[in-house]
Amino acid sequence: MAKRTAIIDIGSNSARLVIFEKTSHYGFHLICEQKSKVRIGEGAYEKNAYLQPVGIKRAFLTLRSFTHTIEKFQVHKTICVATSALRDAPNGKIFVKWIEKELGISIKIIDGKKEATYGAIAANNLLPVQGGITIDIGGGSSDMALIKNGNIVDTYSLNLGTVRLKELFFDKEMSRQEINEKAKAYIRTELQRLPIHFKHKLAIGIGGTARTLSKGIMKLSLHPLDKLHAFIYEIDAFKAYLEDIPLSSAKNLKKFGLKKNRYDTIREGTLIFNEILSRIGADSVMSSSVGVREGVFLEQALKHENLKFPRDINPSIISILDRFKPCIQVESKKKNKRKIASDLYAELQIEINDQQQYNKELLWAIKLSTIGNTLTIYKSHQHAFYIAMQELNYGFTHEQILLVSLLLRMHGKELLNKPLFQSFEPLLPPKSNLLWLSFIYTLTVFIHEASNSAKIDFSYVNQTLTITSDKPLYLAKEKIKNLEKPIAFAIIIKDEEKLPKNRELGI
Repeated sequence: MAKRTAIIDIGSNSARLVIFEKTSHYGFHLICEQKSKVRIGEGAYEKNAYLQPVGIKRAFLTLRSFTHTIEKFQVHKTICVATSALRDAPNGKIFVKWIEKELGISIKIIDGKKEATYGAIAANNLLPVQGGITIDIGGGSSDMALIKNGNIVDTYSLNLGTVRLKELFFDKEMSRQEINEKAKAYIRTELQRLPIHFKHKLAIGIGGTARTLSKGIMKLSLHPLDKLHAFIYEIDAFKAYLEDIPLSSAKNLKKFGLKKNRYDTIREGTLIFNEILSRIGADSVMSSSVGVREGVFLEQALKHENLKFPRDINPSIISILDRFKPCIQVESKKKNKRKIASDLYAELQIEINDQQQYNKELLWAIKLSTIGNTLTIYKSHQHAFYIAMQELNYGFTHEQILLVSLLLRMHGKELLNKPLFQSFEPLLPPKSNLLWLSFIYTLTVFIHEASNSAKIDFSYVNQTLTITSDKPLYLAKEKIKNLEKPIAFAIIIKDEEKLPKNRELGI
């Protein structure tokens, strides 16, 4: 696949450009994102779906700007898809031919089921889920996919969109209550087409409406991590908030903590979202920062892997390691480092007693432990923390992101950065667990730095941890001696300390 791929997504409300750069076979990251509210479907729903001049002009100017960006970034491949506004428009094909002639952009008009499939591919690969129903509310349609056991089971597209509802109901001279009643009846009639098996406790919110609502709820709930992707909330806890938005006047929307650039369609979108959530029987919503664009990219990147990353592959981990290359080590030494951590975690279970439930997070941190050195060895642990907080985007819960990042932040004598712990405490393991994990992580790093090819064994008996090594651990001993412990216990190191014979020095 091309090293740099540009994806253009032309929706009824917005047009977006993203550029992905591959760092290796499974590693990639976003290097550019641009968006314009083209509203290409503006006025179309009252004109038999025909695209109108005002929307056509905005779309052309936006796409022309996108071509300049694509050229600047020296993109190797460009894929452009268009959704409901163009597929509904009788003059949509004329627009497509005109754009190809004038700008050299080949637009592929996709149907609603394909749009839903792209969103599902992205969610299935880049969110920490095995099942759920994706909901992508656009300007002209709402596209949904049912995921079960990591497989995309079915997709469906409904003629429910924010711009469609706005022009049919919300822009009319009616009372707020009357608008909602008529719009709700319209939505429910359309929802009767949704197959009965579209039921799941988890809704996966894709697209502008779901993201805007999640950002508002994050602010309202004082969520400690400022990261939208994989944020999850219980619907019942915010039911009143979600129900009040469609009934609000445009002037009063500011009290909901919503972005101003979403005021024009958020009431329509929230009304659709609420009705879909009720219809599918969802209890909670997980927010997705990925959707159609990432799905289009992954369809190309994973075409030989049945559109799914292998089980043991995480693209964020791969991308971080590709870009922030740690000191080069052969794979056997990397595995030895992870083995030290796992063995130590297992041996200390008599004190920790957590069934090693954080083993994955511990091993991820161990794998990333030297990424901060790429910038500078001084305060490298702090650099590693910030890199992880920003770059652990795909396939992780917020709890996992924070735990891995805080372990990377640990360095030296103390096991806990108290200000960080206090800031993120609601999403972290209990303090005692965190202290043990930090101890294991730091001790592993000390041992591996001192002798990364040594065979290490552990035993913990009578509150004494014995570390046995077939090679010297001299440089680690002083660090280990000064390392804070979660509880009081002794550490004994048994290693090879013999000096080569030298009679002149008296040894």
